[in-house]
Amino acid sequence: MKTTETPAPVPAESGAPVTRTDPSAARRPGRKKEGQALNAFSHGFLVIWAIMVVTPLLWAVMTSFKDDRSIFSSPWSLPDKLHFDNWSRAWTQANMSDYFLNTVLVVAGSLIGTLVLGSMAAYVLARFDFPGNRFIYYLFIGGMSFPIMLALVPLFYVVNNMGLLNTIHGLILVYIAYSLPFTVFFLTAFFRTLPTSVAEAAFVDGASHSRTFFQIMLPMAKPGLISVGIFNFLGQWNQYMLPTVLNTDPDKRVLTQGLVQLAVSQGYKGDWSGLFAGLVMAMLPVLAAYMVFQRQVVQGLTAGALK
Repeated sequence: MKTTETPAPVPAESGAPVTRTDPSAARRPGRKKEGQALNAFSHGFLVIWAIMVVTPLLWAVMTSFKDDRSIFSSPWSLPDKLHFDNWSRAWTQANMSDYFLNTVLVVAGSLIGTLVLGSMAAYVLARFDFPGNRFIYYLFIGGMSFPIMLALVPLFYVVNNMGLLNTIHGLILVYIAYSLPFTVFFLTAFFRTLPTSVAEAAFVDGASHSRTFFQIMLPMAKPGLISVGIFNFLGQWNQYMLPTVLNTDPDKRVLTQGLVQLAVSQGYKGDWSGLFAGLVMAMLPVLAAYMVFQRQVVQGLTAGALK
């Protein structure tokens, strides 16, 4: 009985490529299909989320150009014509112009004060070691977790005793104190990522600490300042609880108070088109600020996470 021998492999000709099989090649199509399915699922989820966010905004803008009859009879249809008188009526008769001006003054003053004071405190906490450094830092962190509802009553009496109740500058000071904890927390982590060699070179050249901060370190922290500035702008522009308690003067109401007053008054009159026009007026500055500084916000968030 003869056994069959395995034939010897034929040697490849000179110059002919030798093909080798990859053991993992059979598994690559499966991994590729899993990656495609995951990408399709994530993109589909993002599309659904975008529709859920954008649809109410577009509906509010569309409704602000309708008349009251069309809002209830055909709420999802396009307006038959653009009723710009809704916007003029909300701007003049509902005093939205005064509320808008008061809000701009309060938010501009508080935003500038928050960024200046917060960046200075964050720079010192991030760059200098001194006794009590971590204690002060954790005090700011604790301010982020303190509920504002618990501070409303004592804050009212403090502001009243200082003679700052129902004043624009009093509301600015309260907004600054309210926004400082998050600003210091965010900018402290950002200043730690900046190179120390630039500041050391400035000190060697004879620059003082204040000049080094304002002329060198602060411009380098521009992405972080824009990011935290956008977040503070959103929070201060939409703030309702603090001005309701500390600003009871009808002539000095901010935009959120004006919208609530407009909703109450127009609810009895039935002027829903004017109410939606006022709502879109309050919404447009926030959308415009984010659209203008969208790239800087993303750069600031990513720069603060990398060294």
